[in-house]
Amino acid sequence: MSEPSDDADLTGLDRVFRDKAAAEIASAERLIVGDSIVRASGDELADVVLVKGEPGPADVEHLRALAGADGEAADKALDALGMPQGRFRVCTRVGEPDVAARLARLRLIIEAVDPRTVVALDPAAASDIAQAYGAPALTSGVPTTVGGRRVLALDGLEASLADAVLKRRVWRQLQALGTDARAHDGRP
Repeated sequence: MSEPSDDADLTGLDRVFRDKAAAEIASAERLIVGDSIVRASGDELADVVLVKGEPGPADVEHLRALAGADGEAADKALDALGMPQGRFRVCTRVGEPDVAARLARLRLIIEAVDPRTVVALDPAAASDIAQAYGAPALTSGVPTTVGGRRVLALDGLEASLADAVLKRRVWRQLQALGTDARAHDGRP
């Protein structure tokens, strides 16, 4: 009897882990009720989770997180820093205003994806991450560890698209993550 190839084993394991993460994400999404919910999306085994507080107009229109220019800007910036391509996106302030459910959803999604890095794209997202993990308030531009993951809070990526001064500040904040990323050879 022949042994399965390593590639076949890895493909099978990848499918098992993706299916598990997708089921956990779907379960977390069911915590939020309401019409026209902006859903999380992306690579369910991503190395990077992008977290946005309030959904923007494009997010609402497409019913998925970071569907507009801010999602494109985030990808370009992370690509420029050499960050991994696998990314997952979530808006925290969606659906009915049940804070406990919103925070539980966020934590469950982050745990399901199990990224190396989480980027809070605005102060609302940073606050929600800190609350979801019972962590101290996050300081913008300073990479820290929350729940065993590198976390970086930004002053507002979407707002920076219309404000040149804020755009430069957010870029400097993201560069701190790039410097921090190069200091890590593997998973923490």
